[in-house]
Amino acid sequence: MTNFINSLGIVLFATLVYATPLLYGALGSCFSEVSGVVNIGIEGMMTAGAFTGTVVAYFTGNPWIGFICGGLAGAFFGMLHAVATVNLGADQTIAGTAINMLGPGIVIMIARVLFDSTDTIPLTASQKIPKLFAGMFDTSTVFGRFMDNVFANYASTYLVFIAVILVWFVFYKTRFGLRLRACGEHPQACETLGIDVIKMRFLCVCISGFLAGLGGACVTMTISTQFRPISIVGQGFIAIAAVIFGKFRPQGALIGCLLFGFCSGLKVVLGGSSSVSMHLISMIPYVVTIIVLVLFVGKSRVPAANGKPFIKSK
Repeated sequence: MTNFINSLGIVLFATLVYATPLLYGALGSCFSEVSGVVNIGIEGMMTAGAFTGTVVAYFTGNPWIGFICGGLAGAFFGMLHAVATVNLGADQTIAGTAINMLGPGIVIMIARVLFDSTDTIPLTASQKIPKLFAGMFDTSTVFGRFMDNVFANYASTYLVFIAVILVWFVFYKTRFGLRLRACGEHPQACETLGIDVIKMRFLCVCISGFLAGLGGACVTMTISTQFRPISIVGQGFIAIAAVIFGKFRPQGALIGCLLFGFCSGLKVVLGGSSSVSMHLISMIPYVVTIIVLVLFVGKSRVPAANGKPFIKSK
């Protein structure tokens, strides 16, 4: 029983840790997709955020400056995507693919200049995002260890759950959210009402990049402690799958990210078992992603104008 409780605590801790960057990326994807712009460049934006956050935290010694700069790096690539798709009317899928290639390429080039390697130097404990409530529980007891595993989590994890509530409130309880959703459904009607669809979509794609950048920074500033070219591989696409699973709603994306985070948590626990191949265990989150897409992609209602360039009337 003790081993079961300890394993459960580890799984829950890993679930929250691995779901956090996915949830940042998924919230960013919600902003872009609901406004009517397909953004499959989440992966590249997360990569830019992961590298920038790590490097800034390393040189400044302040994890929060690094965390915010990671978001700004993602916002920069979000701006590039917005210029191409919103202002110039480029194909949104191709533009997103270009971001996914451009982001890793640029940061790896900069890493070679700064560190003479594609990897960055590992962060120290003071340069990582701190944990909240660490040391508050008596780890000499089974219940105390369980509570410590579940609640003594990184500050970025608590922030992302607050972000889910804020994004839900913005989407469904504010005038900005009403206009945002309208731009993804009937942009021509919005224009007749005096809403600047171009400006709204441009802003939402930039917000999308900022949140994705925060997600990337979470990976390297909590889980891996350094940037590597494989730090973000696949996580941006898993975040998009969570948005599809959640029917393009922040609360639904939360459930999807927790599901994928749980799969990663199982991977951590099962990784210590010699009876199962590590290669098979590593496949769990990606297999679940494919299954989710097969089961739910046809049931999700995509915003009516999603992926359709908006041409302003003259």
